[in-house]
Amino acid sequence: MTSDDKARTDSAWGAGPPRPAEGPKPDPAGFGPAVAHHAWRLSGRIVAGVGQLLLWILTGIGTLLRPLAARLGARLTGGARRHPAPGAPAGATAPLPRWLDTWREVVGSWYFAPLTGLALTIAALAELVPRVDSPVSLAGGFAVAATLPLVWRRENLRPVAAVVLSAVAASLLTGQLLLVTTSFAALYTLYALGRQLPRQSTGVLAIGSVATIAVVYLAAGTLDEIPWPAPIVAVLAAIGLGDARRVVESAGRTEAAAAERTNETLTRLTAVQREQAVMRERARIARELHDVVAHSVSMIAVQAETAPYTMENLSPEARAGYTEIAKTAREALVEMRRLLSVLRADAKPEPDAANSPQPRLDRLPDLIEQHRGAGGRVDLAVHGEPRALSTTVELSAYRIVQEALTNARRHAPGAGVHVDLMFLPDRLAVRVRDDGASAPTRVLNRPDPAPRTAVLDPAGPTLQDGGADGRTRVQAPETGGGHGLVGMRERATMLGGRFSAGPAAEGGFLVEAELPLTREGNATSGHASQAPPGRP
Repeated sequence: MTSDDKARTDSAWGAGPPRPAEGPKPDPAGFGPAVAHHAWRLSGRIVAGVGQLLLWILTGIGTLLRPLAARLGARLTGGARRHPAPGAPAGATAPLPRWLDTWREVVGSWYFAPLTGLALTIAALAELVPRVDSPVSLAGGFAVAATLPLVWRRENLRPVAAVVLSAVAASLLTGQLLLVTTSFAALYTLYALGRQLPRQSTGVLAIGSVATIAVVYLAAGTLDEIPWPAPIVAVLAAIGLGDARRVVESAGRTEAAAAERTNETLTRLTAVQREQAVMRERARIARELHDVVAHSVSMIAVQAETAPYTMENLSPEARAGYTEIAKTAREALVEMRRLLSVLRADAKPEPDAANSPQPRLDRLPDLIEQHRGAGGRVDLAVHGEPRALSTTVELSAYRIVQEALTNARRHAPGAGVHVDLMFLPDRLAVRVRDDGASAPTRVLNRPDPAPRTAVLDPAGPTLQDGGADGRTRVQAPETGGGHGLVGMRERATMLGGRFSAGPAAEGGFLVEAELPLTREGNATSGHASQAPPGRP
């Protein structure tokens, strides 16, 4: 069929569906590398399969032999018997540990190096005698020079190594017989040097040893019967083993030093934590002693001093009893202050005071009544909607009010005190203000001709000259400081709040504190104004 006939046929029957395009013909030149690549991958899989099969076989054999190996190891090391047998003598151990301990003891002794050095020298001469006419010869001198210096290898390794290696090299270069003992001495010396020298010096030693062997092969025929790779491998193996041993020992020393430092750090940390715990406990005890005992004893002293002037028709015995009670209370306050100074010497503020049960704001009316019972005038005003707060906030507010009332009784007797509690949305505000000392002078000891002033203070009674009337007066103590304001500031700042104390603008003394209902992440230090003289 010609092309014209084909064209006519196509025009008669239609063009029909399009024929698919013919793809690129395979390149015969790239067929070979592809086959080689697939063959390489197939061979690798075959080798991997055979290796995996061998691993399975070895694993099975190991699993079968594991009980036997465990029994043998237990027999040698004594691991299977944690307790000695009933008939075994006391102190008996397994054979392998006993041998190892004995060997380590012998190797670590001072006589091990001299004995082994002399034994190696005798062995070298014994090996040389059958092979030469007389041991007193050049070969015998090289044999002794290559072995006898090892007696002093522990004290002077580098000079000994220089003598031993030089003797062996000279023996080989002069064509002397190669002895097993001298070869062992040379390899042991290389091992000892690799164990002691640093890595760079060890590399130089290896290069020098290989160069020496090459010179011996080229200049002398002493090693012609030995294939040249054997001496090179032996020398490099000896130096490499020494270097590996040095690395292992260095790693062991490093780990031991790190473990020692870790233990020392943990010991110090434990000591610091214990000391901090003791300091926190001391601070807590000091705070509670000051808040509870000192305040109560101070109230006892004040009530005992004022009782003779608030109660009529007291007998002389009763007056003397009240005087003795006040004196004893003041002495107890002296001892209390000394104890507080010892407890608070190095103690820091307690981070959490909510662990021990303490009074809350529901007991504030009782505190107000106690102050009134001691002869003080006080009124309490609550602003906002009272609600239950956290124990720590209520305890701090209670203690601040308690301390402020105690200071008012002590420093401003007879003054009116105003206590304000303000429940704000995000904090509790405490405000305690007194009007200043306004009580009339109380006569304590009319018959005493010496005019003195009795100061009611936890540090004890301080007597000063009185006025022209010759009467002893109750005045505010003139001490330089105490723990009252410090404790109030600590309680406020512990919660992340603020605290201030100082003279009020309208007269008297003002204590203000704001206690957040939720403790802030970074509690800013509250500030306290310097208290004037007479306020602890």
